[in-house]
Amino acid sequence: MAQQILEKTVVQTPLGLAPPLAPAAEPAPELTVVLPAFNERANIPVMVERLSLALEGIDWEVIVVDDNSPDGTSAVTRAIGAQDRRVRCIRRVGRRGLAGACIEGMLASSARYVAVMDADGQHDETVLTRMVATLREGRTDLVVASRYLDGTTDTGFSAGRAKASQWSTALARKLLKVELTDPMSGFFMLRRDVIDDLAPKLSTQGFKILLDIAATGRDTLRVAELPYVFGARLAGESKLDARVALDFGQLLLAKLTNDAVSYRFVLFCLVGLTGIGAHMAALTALHALGVESFGLQQTIATMVAIAWNYVFNNAYTYRDQRLTGWAFVRGLIEFQLICSVGAISNIGVASLIYAGGPSWWIAGLGGAVMGAVWNYTVSAAVVWKAH
Repeated sequence: MAQQILEKTVVQTPLGLAPPLAPAAEPAPELTVVLPAFNERANIPVMVERLSLALEGIDWEVIVVDDNSPDGTSAVTRAIGAQDRRVRCIRRVGRRGLAGACIEGMLASSARYVAVMDADGQHDETVLTRMVATLREGRTDLVVASRYLDGTTDTGFSAGRAKASQWSTALARKLLKVELTDPMSGFFMLRRDVIDDLAPKLSTQGFKILLDIAATGRDTLRVAELPYVFGARLAGESKLDARVALDFGQLLLAKLTNDAVSYRFVLFCLVGLTGIGAHMAALTALHALGVESFGLQQTIATMVAIAWNYVFNNAYTYRDQRLTGWAFVRGLIEFQLICSVGAISNIGVASLIYAGGPSWWIAGLGGAVMGAVWNYTVSAAVVWKAH
């Protein structure tokens, strides 16, 4: 009977040849290194070479998460990956942001451990082997490469940026009770299963992904730190600018309020406050110029405030979905048209208040507040979401 079953399962092939054997399945690598990238074309080949040397003896892969770089970072990565299966690329279209890129890269891995480091060469890749060894011991969930442990300093920073980094580190440790010497580090490694649990609670906006992870898993994560020296960028320009301070401040606020306050809502409120100032400035100027019709004054001031809010929300609140070129012009037109409904309410409310008394500025302020609330709803639901 067994012989009959065996004969039925044999696949007949021409000339009596045995069928080709399927290639043996290969397990996932032990380590995935995630490199979030934007305009890092020149650095990716160097980073792959460095990782190859540093991770000898470790089964690894690298995932470059590229935010649709115009310099062809994705194409360079795919060309390397065509020759080396350890190199993969995720090209993100229509979304940007370091934190979101890191989260997507980590979630795309099936490895036992995942590491995040910069694609610009400022992080010392030789530390990765010590990170893996620490996690292998089984007593740690997260390993952080620290610039401030054992007297190590961030030599790759200018004096100004070094002071800002140290100041924000102290603030994060004090307010969020994160017991790390370098919670602002962008160089860390953790067990892959940990990110599955934390990912739904993390913000995809901003730059400080480690701080978010440490604050979110503060009561459960077993953390270790290793010292390293922060080096100089290989090529290209830094992506950090003054807007990172806003990201940092809002991340602190979100964690202090247990995410009760929306990340975007805070920025939008700040922009809205400046929009009210722009509205009142325009209204004051028109009043001083002798424009007699208050309705006309309010109409022009409202259009100025809407344009002001659009420009600054595009630059800051929706920086990861920022519209440029003709898309910016189209977005401005859409924003003005959609907000015309709010403007009608704005003008109506302001005119109603003005009719009850001679105070033009109180009437203008009431209308401006109405417009600010409407603008938030529209921008969140329609303008940038549509792009």
